[in-house]
Amino acid sequence: MFETQRDACVAAAEAGGKVLLGYFRQLDPATITEKTKNDFVSDADRASEAAIRAELEFRFPQYGFVGEEGGASGDTERRWIVDPLDGTLNFVQGFPHWCVSVALWDAEGPVAGCVLDPLRGDCFLATRGQGATWNGKPMGVSKQPGLDGAFLATGFAYQLGDRWPRFHAALGRVFPRAMGLRRAGSAALDLAHTACGIYDGYFELGLKPWDLAAGVLLVQEAGGLLVDWEGGQSWFDSGNLVAGNRDVVPGLLAELAG
Repeated sequence: MFETQRDACVAAAEAGGKVLLGYFRQLDPATITEKTKNDFVSDADRASEAAIRAELEFRFPQYGFVGEEGGASGDTERRWIVDPLDGTLNFVQGFPHWCVSVALWDAEGPVAGCVLDPLRGDCFLATRGQGATWNGKPMGVSKQPGLDGAFLATGFAYQLGDRWPRFHAALGRVFPRAMGLRRAGSAALDLAHTACGIYDGYFELGLKPWDLAAGVLLVQEAGGLLVDWEGGQSWFDSGNLVAGNRDVVPGLLAELAG
């Protein structure tokens, strides 16, 4: 079940990734614009989204579409949720850490999702009820026994605004207990790397649907846990997400709550 939708996620992500590779470190600065302070979009983002959308509309014209750059259209229950370039600032600066994220959601949540890292050739893929894979091999979350000594990922947008004090305080409580803490600038890759066991856990405030749409399914199908910062299930609407293995998340939640 959902094999054709899964294959569409991969084909669309590959189409977007191919476009992006043609732009990386060759981007004309004149094509980069600032949506809000320190929040950029470029011709690369737009061209990638166009390629992704064309592939998905060819395969499933009946489904809706939500893209970071083009907005929402069509069916609101069965819809593709796409980030054509997650890590735009990294991309613009030439920092080699960015990806493409493509997911299908229905009324029950994520159905299929792909996070593709074109530079490394890493394809993270999941289908509802069928597990998750990393380059075709089954993957699972880490076996880290708790927060102490965990290797964690986080993120913070420069648009956090009045959420910054909450994040900063939480960071101060988590940091002393972690073995390491990384802020690499791509939420979708952070979730993929949590799903495959590179990271033991991940937390962030204020994510957008396209940031997490594919990554959360990867974590779920890899055996991980997803909660909001209060331990509930409002993470899609709030964008406040905690993810990781089932031994790390409870300790992480306790520190985030203060």
